[in-house]
Amino acid sequence: MLPHHAPFPQGRFRRTRRTEALRALTQENRLSTADLIWPIFLRDGSGEAEPIKSMPGVARLTLDLAVRAAVEAHELGIPAICLFPYTDPALKTEDCREAWNPQNLSNRAIRAIKSAVPEIAVMTDVALDPYNALGHDGLVRDGIILNDESVEALVKMALVQAEAGADILGPSDMMDGRIGAIRAALETAGHKDVTILSYAAKYASAFYGPFRDAVGASGALKGDKKTYQMNPANSDEALRLVARDLAEGADMVMVKPGMPYLDICRRVKDAFGAPTFAYQVSGEYAMIKGAALQGWIDGEKAMLESLLAFKRAGCDGILTYFAIEAAKVLRGQ
Repeated sequence: MLPHHAPFPQGRFRRTRRTEALRALTQENRLSTADLIWPIFLRDGSGEAEPIKSMPGVARLTLDLAVRAAVEAHELGIPAICLFPYTDPALKTEDCREAWNPQNLSNRAIRAIKSAVPEIAVMTDVALDPYNALGHDGLVRDGIILNDESVEALVKMALVQAEAGADILGPSDMMDGRIGAIRAALETAGHKDVTILSYAAKYASAFYGPFRDAVGASGALKGDKKTYQMNPANSDEALRLVARDLAEGADMVMVKPGMPYLDICRRVKDAFGAPTFAYQVSGEYAMIKGAALQGWIDGEKAMLESLLAFKRAGCDGILTYFAIEAAKVLRGQ
């Protein structure tokens, strides 16, 4: 598009900024509660919300409180939640077998939430790090993160989540070939309508630290994730990964992290036109929330501005820990 405008003084851009009504009429992008997916952290027990120190205002919820949270999200018009478990360290093993236990924390939460709030979409995380004694998203042998063996494990994990009633599977592991393998397994098992939101462009980022605290993976992690997550310097590679995942059967794609990678969001949406999401990750949340608590920025305005930026960059939706807070503001509560 080539912009056209009259020269000054015939052309005055400030005219359409003069009043709130004129600004509303010429606004190009809008944020609504329908754009939000709320990530929820789970823990065992009952009646407890355990604060996460590195994420002010966020807590690990027991199943009863997670169900209440899902009810609140639905009442606020948030269409989906995403579940992340804090796994008992005693259940973490190098073969990650708890990941495909039908009675693990995540699968019990899926069933409980879908029973209480069938209208809300439940998204799950398909990666091995919450169950891995070594903290990686895949299986590890002699210090090497195995690809094909990890994909086999991820398929088993995805199938039990689908059986539990998950609406959206979110493979976040970044193993090669996992989308095709999961899609084929879902079709064979009769789960043809289960949606895959692929973490197609997931970068090896420093912004994940508070999340790893939340799921208990920080202390377990040996080494880093640079051999399977993307190099932050790369952009063209993201397009190749998105193209691959869509070709293998992904219904939607994700860019992660969010704000440092808005250029990737824009390129993905422009190149493919597929439903495109971003994850405003824990470090992004913690920076805004932490600065707001110190009085250095207006927290509410910064929150809304950051979320609107994703829409401007082409995103159809955002996973954000601000979902409840933002929804209340958007609804005037």
